Amino acid sequence: MESRIWMVFVALAGLCWGVYVPLIAQGGKELKSSYASFLCVGIAYFLIAILFPIAILWYRGKAPQFTVSGTTLAILAGIAGALGALCVIFATFEFKGPRIYVAPVIFALAPVINTLVSLFWHPEQSPLHFGLPKETPHWTLYVGILLAGLGAGLVLFSKEYAEASHAKSAKPAAPATVATSTGATHL
Repeated sequence: MESRIWMVFVALAGLCWGVYVPLIAQGGKELKSSYASFLCVGIAYFLIAILFPIAILWYRGKAPQFTVSGTTLAILAGIAGALGALCVIFATFEFKGPRIYVAPVIFALAPVINTLVSLFWHPEQSPLHFGLPKETPHWTLYVGILLAGLGAGLVLFSKEYAEASHAKSAKPAAPATVATSTGATHL
C-alpha cells in the first residue's frame, strides 16, 4: 500500500490556512494597524521560508540548481502568496468584510482555481504549455469543483440572507416622550 503521509501535511496546511484569516484580522485589530499585522506575517515568512530552507540545504549539502524559469515561477508563487495575504487584509481590516464570510469564500475559490490551472497547465512540457489533459480525471473531480463553487455561493447567500433578515427585524424606534404638566410631548 502506498504511503499516505502526505495527507498529514495536507491536514496541517488546511489547519494553518484555516486559522490564517482570523489570526491576521485579530492581529491587525490588536496592533491597531493591518499593515503592522502584514509586517509580522513577513517576519514569519522570513524565519520559516528563508532560514528553514537555507538550513536544510546546508545540512543536506545540496546547492539548488537555479534556472530562469524555475526562479521566475517560484518568485511568482511568492508574489501570489504575499498579494493574497494583502488582499485578506484589505477584505477584513480595510474594507470591514466579516472574516466569518471572507475566509470560506477565499478557501472555496482557491481550490477551484488551483484545480482548473492544474488541469489545463502542463509546465512539464514547457513553462507556458496549456491544453486539455492527456488523461481525463474521473467525473467526481468536476462534481467537486461545482460543489466547492456552490459552497462559496451559499456562504455569500447566507451573508445576504442574514443581513436582509436583520434589516427586517430592526424596527424604527418610537419617538421619545417627555412628561409635562399639560401632558406628554413627543420629541
